[in-house]
Amino acid sequence: MNSPTHIPSAGSAATRSEPLIFDLSSPGRMGASLPALDVPEAPLPQDFLRTAAELPLPEVAEIDVMRHFVRLSQKNHSIDTGFYPLGSCTMKYNPKVNEKAARLPGFTNLHPLLPAESAQGAMQLMYELQVYLAEISGFAAVSLQPAAGAQGELSGVLMMRNYLYDQGETQRTKILVPDSAHGTNPASTTMAGLQVVEIPSDARGNVDLAALKTQLDKIGREVVGLMLTNPNTLGLFDENVLEVIRLVQEAGGLVYGDGANFNAILGITKPGELGFDVMHFNLHKTFTTPHGGGGPGSGPVGCSEALAPYLPGPVVAIRPRADVEEMVDLVWHMPQFSIGRIKSFHGNFGMLVRAYTYIRMLGEEGLRAVSQNAVLNANYMQARLKGAYPIPHGDRTCMHEFVAQGILEEAPTIHTMDIAKRLMDFGYHPPTVYFPLIVREALMIEPTETESRETLDGFVDTLLQIKQEAIANPQLLKEAPHTTPVGRLDEVRAARDLKLCATAAAE
Repeated sequence: MNSPTHIPSAGSAATRSEPLIFDLSSPGRMGASLPALDVPEAPLPQDFLRTAAELPLPEVAEIDVMRHFVRLSQKNHSIDTGFYPLGSCTMKYNPKVNEKAARLPGFTNLHPLLPAESAQGAMQLMYELQVYLAEISGFAAVSLQPAAGAQGELSGVLMMRNYLYDQGETQRTKILVPDSAHGTNPASTTMAGLQVVEIPSDARGNVDLAALKTQLDKIGREVVGLMLTNPNTLGLFDENVLEVIRLVQEAGGLVYGDGANFNAILGITKPGELGFDVMHFNLHKTFTTPHGGGGPGSGPVGCSEALAPYLPGPVVAIRPRADVEEMVDLVWHMPQFSIGRIKSFHGNFGMLVRAYTYIRMLGEEGLRAVSQNAVLNANYMQARLKGAYPIPHGDRTCMHEFVAQGILEEAPTIHTMDIAKRLMDFGYHPPTVYFPLIVREALMIEPTETESRETLDGFVDTLLQIKQEAIANPQLLKEAPHTTPVGRLDEVRAARDLKLCATAAAE
């Protein structure tokens, strides 16, 4: 059995919270020194001067500042420090060669307002990335503009809406969204001024075909399209995906592919060839650009030839040179019916460099191996946990992730949150909990392809040990975590009674 780090006593260094930088302040200490003036001192307008009492900044020595922020950084859990099985988020290792490429001076020193003729190298990278993503996904065209998956999602919905409106189909105001979709799908629909119609899943975790047909018979002429996450948030590839697409398109609608789970089918199947009309890519998931602290993301969008004129812009295009035969210039191009700019300048360029590097490093066979190993890892973990934890669709081969349940017959008082909190004592980031909403007490686990069998076994062994602890001593789980800087928090109260500054927190 695994053994967590020694559970320290109350008040020990391992459990003590890091003080605020203001608490470390002492009058007269300074973290920087400025050279003596070598020019005459200029008088400052009195109206702009502030006293220390009016602007109470902390006074801290450089070494104390350094130690404070390093200690804070060491409290973070990251993919560089431990396993991060956050289902549906694809928290996989970000190769450091990507970071090195993104930090090349020729990329980092470019100003976004440079004229195109002075940024041909960067534009060449963007153009090739557009081509690669289109080839990988089977779409006719790609825009790199969106700065996040949800923004790519919104772009796709706006493109679908505008395209149909231009065909005179202005009565189409509804989007069909399966109940196994990502939560951003309804939000994107609403932001586009459209209405959500939910479609349930069937007993095998697919889109319920009967329910879909009923809705299309009822409101087919009002449907802009369907937003389909495939594989879905149950970790399952829809067995009826071709029929689902056919039904929606025969009703005059379009099909949007939520590409957040593209890591499961990369190099194996192409959404464009399945019949999807538009899809966004999560470069910060599939193509190993970092998630960061909620960003920066990158959510390029690809589409069919019919929707290409509606892509957000500008995109990079080729223009033959008039002065030199067989030479071309790269230019910024705004598609004819573009939904417009949705991001300042040209997207999150640093993320584009990282994704480009990843694709070039792996090549076609390497990208296929990514998905094959991600699916293998998920199925291995699902097989090992089957029987110990309920797995609603454990009779099916999962894709890159699977959903278990924190329901233990032998320990009826234990819930998913208790299991998740106890995992933290063993140094693991918990998986996604209570999502998807259609699974009670959900534990959504995604190992990704970058983890070794030893890591997977360690995590599974820990879950099996936690089950035994839940049976023998449920209070141990109820009081977890024990080894973190703070113990179990009242998350409901924290959400309802916000304390957003040091003064409020101290009251």
